Amino acid sequence: MRGDPSEDIDRAAGSGPGDWIDLSATINRRPWGADNPAQRTSATDAAERLTLVAADWFGCDPAQVLPVEDALAAILRLPPGRAAVLAPGDPGPAACLRAAGWQVTQADALGDMAGAALALAVNPNNPDGRESPPDALRRLARQVGHLVVDERLADPRPDLSLAPDLPANVVLLRSLHPFWGLAGLGFVLADPALLGRLSGAPRANPQAMALGAQAMADRAWADAQMVYLSEAVLRLDRIAVRAGWRMAGGTHLFRLYDTGDAAAAQDRLARAHIRARRFPWSDRLLRLAIPVRHAEWDRLSEALREI
Repeated sequence: MRGDPSEDIDRAAGSGPGDWIDLSATINRRPWGADNPAQRTSATDAAERLTLVAADWFGCDPAQVLPVEDALAAILRLPPGRAAVLAPGDPGPAACLRAAGWQVTQADALGDMAGAALALAVNPNNPDGRESPPDALRRLARQVGHLVVDERLADPRPDLSLAPDLPANVVLLRSLHPFWGLAGLGFVLADPALLGRLSGAPRANPQAMALGAQAMADRAWADAQMVYLSEAVLRLDRIAVRAGWRMAGGTHLFRLYDTGDAAAAQDRLARAHIRARRFPWSDRLLRLAIPVRHAEWDRLSEALREI
């Protein structure tokens, strides 16, 4: 089964990649950028600086923070067993676990994962934005061997994070890609004893870590982003509702809509050179990221007026 029915939409609409507005991803389209590149630094200094800045952002002890290139790769160092994955969601983590020898089952609710050697939840979830209260996740942690919570979309919602009060058997996955727009740099958060078992995951390069420390220390930028995104999602909802769509979920970085006919809605947007994401398991749902420029908002509004 194809993971994304959107793959051939560019060719179907008859346009090169330069004219498109890509609203298909779950990444902040107003990424952080520095006026000057990160200064050259040693790997040790870069990792120490990034660890301190990240711990301050997450609200946890620096000893619980491990900067890595790919946070998901770290959990593959745990011995395989029975894993339960909250669905629907990104199929990537489940596929990685299966490839590493885990027996993976899908669960519809947190309580359905009790008894698993490893439970994996995404908070907030992608693509529906479902939120799991931290207290519910802590209860689940007492019922499983290890609880892995993918918090890569949680930066605009620190109230959802387990980082400030991290149970000993919980692993948090974080990334600088969705909110800051910096690829190839993430974090594993865990109790220091557990973190030691995960520490063989590939490290990011020193320049990426130095740049990441600059980005995470730029609180003025982060505050401005959160204000913009909070207002922009409401604007996007109003445009979608006027087109006859219904809200089906979302986060500060994207929205999910029940369009009635996702293929037709996606096709109409493609004719305006706007990419949207639909899913092989639903013929009604369409996901849109947040426009950033006046011209993007205008083009999207015009396209949806014609639906």
